[in-house]
Amino acid sequence: MLETALAALNQRLSKPAEASAHCDGPCGVYDPSSARIAAEAAASMTKKILALKPPTDGDAAGWAAYLNTVSRYVAIKEEQAHLAKSELLVLWTDYFKPQHLEAYPDLHDTFWQAAKLCSSVKVEVSAVHAQELLDAIEKIHGIFWATKGRDIGWYTAS
Repeated sequence: MLETALAALNQRLSKPAEASAHCDGPCGVYDPSSARIAAEAAASMTKKILALKPPTDGDAAGWAAYLNTVSRYVAIKEEQAHLAKSELLVLWTDYFKPQHLEAYPDLHDTFWQAAKLCSSVKVEVSAVHAQELLDAIEKIHGIFWATKGRDIGWYTAS
């Protein structure tokens, strides 16, 4: 009996069923809003960093609090910019198909530029680049929903 069960198991394992999917997980759930939220968080941290005022010389407690705050803001900014990039890359590589590129010939450049802006937001403290990233994601938002035949308005949480 054990030999029969092992033979049946071996038969199943030696001929796996063929499966196909358009992405790593065929969930079919895509939405650029996750990239927008991450980019908004990175932009918010950028603004907070730029608004921080260093304490006066000799204020050890003030400097400790300042350095703690700025390091936290920087860590969050970099983490969220990286998350935005990851979300954009998944959307670009898993959702969009050749027919979308035919309809939107600048699709690849739009995503490439947005990914490069994510990198800029990570390594810089630039309100200009943070806003440019949000603008790029807004453009991607419009293209994405147009491919689904839906008119979903752009909004930000902040």
